[in-house]
Formats: sequence, C-alpha cells, structure tokens
Amino acid sequence: MKTQTPHADLVAQACRRIESSEALPSLDELAEQAKLSPHHFHRVFKAITGLTPKAYASAHRAQRMRAQLQHPDTSITEAIYDAGFQANSRFYSTSDRVLGMRPKDYRAGGAQTVIRFAVGQCSLGSILVAQSARGVCAILLGDDPNALVQDLQKQFNRAELIGGDTAFEQVVAQVVGLIEAPKLGCQLPLDIQGTAFQERVWQALCEIPPGSTASYTEIAQRIGQPQAVRAVAQACAANHLAVAIPCHRVVRLDGDLSGYRWGIERKRALLDRERAAPATVTTNSTPR
Repeated sequence: MKTQTPHADLVAQACRRIESSEALPSLDELAEQAKLSPHHFHRVFKAITGLTPKAYASAHRAQRMRAQLQHPDTSITEAIYDAGFQANSRFYSTSDRVLGMRPKDYRAGGAQTVIRFAVGQCSLGSILVAQSARGVCAILLGDDPNALVQDLQKQFNRAELIGGDTAFEQVVAQVVGLIEAPKLGCQLPLDIQGTAFQERVWQALCEIPPGSTASYTEIAQRIGQPQAVRAVAQACAANHLAVAIPCHRVVRLDGDLSGYRWGIERKRALLDRERAAPATVTTNSTPR
C-alpha cells in the first residue's frame, strides 16, 4: 500500500480554502499558505488531486451551481453569484462546459438537450450507449435492456432521447470493442459531469494501469483525503461510464472484489480480460 504523501495535508488545506473562498485565491496565495514555491505547489496539487488548482476550483463551482439550480426559489442569477462566479457573462461563456447545457435546461432536467442512445448486446449482457453533443455521457451494463433505458431516463429525465441512427452504430461498436478488450483504452470523447470530489476520484481511477487494481483506501490516499474511503466507494458507484471510467479496477484492501454497479461477475470478467491481454499502450479518456 502506498503511504500518504507528506504534502497531502497541505493540499487538503488548499482545497478547503478554495471551497470556502468567494473568489479563487491566486496560485501565489495558495503556494504561500503551503510554504512552497508556486511551481512546486502547482505540481504537488495536481499530482495529489489529479486537477490543477484552477480546474479544481472550476469543478467545485460547477458542483455549487448544480446544487443551487436544484432549488426552484433561487433565480439563475442568484445561483451564478452564489456559486462564486463574479459576473453573469463569465459564467455564460463557460456554461456548456460547467453544466453540459444551458442553466435553464439543466434546471429543467436536461430539457431541450438531445441525447442519442442505442441498446445492444455484448459478451457481458445488455449494453446501453448514450451520447450528447459533448461526447459519450452513459455506458450502462445489465441484464434487462428496459432497465437500462429507465436508468438513462432517470439520469436525463427531461432530455430529448432519440434512438441512434446508422452513424451512431459506429460509436456503439467502439464502446463494445472497449468492453471486449478494456485494456485498449477509450478513444472516444466523454461528457463527464460530477462533483469536484467525484472528478478527482474518477481521474485517479483512470490512472490505474490496465490489469492492475487499487483499493478504495489507496484511492482516498492518492487524492489527499485518506479518511474519505466510503466517499470514494460512493463516487465509484455514481459512475455512469462503465469501463471508460474504470471503477472495475477498485477493490477492497484485502483484494476482495467488493461491489460493482453492474455486478461482481462483470467486474471479474473485465479484470480477467485485462490481465490476460498482452501488454499494449493505452490511452484512457479522462475527466476534463
């Protein structure tokens, strides 16, 4: 097991400062608090969290924005300022990246957002692949195709779901190829939406080499929050992108496979395939 990096506490303090500040502290201010040079602090922060300080702040503001938009009594303007954006124009220039859609569409459960999807079969059972304008937004596995469609509908409860056309079959074929040979890595653009913490966990998952595993405890240590083991497990369970975000590579401290959103047998099969495959160069798409 990897021991906790000596800078983990400093980075955790910086994360708390970013989260509690209305305006993003400058790199120099964060580095001064940590008693490190700006360059060294930037490198250490990214090594531990998987994100730069600026990207971490953006992910946290996106999380706050999503939470604010859940309250119908809060106006969109109020939500923008409460989330830490200093001007409406600054938020709207990045709203697609922050929310994946316009704020009024996000509040409406994805209304006016078009998501193409298809359900097929692979060696692990039924598979559903969905894609927004930004990239693949869901890869779901299961036994019942109808249950997979219902899961997608819950995730995007007011989006316009459209069955994929012939061109979309190429996307599905690439995803099925990833399921059959997970060691090859994902080459598709991904539409990833999560909290700042979830994105840190998912980034750490993408850095686990194919054929290898890491424990929930190790992942918590790698992101600088060794006490957040349960939260790491919850972030894994919240992943809607099977194999592309490789939560199947996370196991218990004793090596037990533990839980898996899409079933233990599928998790075992994916790990067996990765371990049996010859060594190759991989390029996993990671949270952006």
